[in-house]
Amino acid sequence: MSSLVIGILLPLVGTMLGSAFVFFMKKEIPDRLQKTLLGFASGVMVAASVWSLLIPSIDMAHESVIPAAVGFLAGIAFLLLIDELTPHLHVGAQKAEGLKSRLSRTMMLALAVTIHNLPEGMAVGVVFAGETHGLTLSAALAVSIGIAIQNIPEGAIISMPMHAEGNSRMKSFLIGTLSGVVEPIGSVAILLLASALGLALPYLLAFAAGAMMYVVVEELIPEMARGCHTNLSTIGFSIGFVLMMAMDVLLG
Repeated sequence: MSSLVIGILLPLVGTMLGSAFVFFMKKEIPDRLQKTLLGFASGVMVAASVWSLLIPSIDMAHESVIPAAVGFLAGIAFLLLIDELTPHLHVGAQKAEGLKSRLSRTMMLALAVTIHNLPEGMAVGVVFAGETHGLTLSAALAVSIGIAIQNIPEGAIISMPMHAEGNSRMKSFLIGTLSGVVEPIGSVAILLLASALGLALPYLLAFAAGAMMYVVVEELIPEMARGCHTNLSTIGFSIGFVLMMAMDVLLG
């Protein structure tokens, strides 16, 4: 039980550490560093989607690709629906997305990050649920550690632009931290769902992979490709991908 609690909370701790950067760094993250961090986060998420979620999904289904394909597309559709319905504002953007609302700019920025973090919490929950279906505790912890590592730069990318928007350092830190609270909530929700629907685990693994890939393709890659220093995004992606892949293989 202690390993489960640690695994669920680790990503939130990573977000908190990253959000705390707002107390020690200047008002804005240098563009070169931000590009590198975005690439790193993308690499970790893509590698986790493949090695920790899609491949185990196919293995659990006895080499059938159908649960992986159905679950993956359902995860994409789920995040697409949330993206369309939830009023949110991406950092650096002027126009909000989702349904019209009277929410403050700060709240919509926080909602954008919350949407981003939800799939990561789902991924942690589903790999821990997979312990009873062939996945090892080490493999589950590898996913949790990998997501926690990539949450550190993500936390900084959240809190520092919040401060640049005019919020105090403490408020920016708290918003960044609270955006990560959805991760343990998502983990617990998926654990409970997996317990009730054990046979659906291959679908849930692929569902989490699809949700994570939606975030990468819809949000991170466009941001990485915008402006200058895109080569640093590619380098960051490569490092994040290899790190997550190695952790999954070595600890699995």
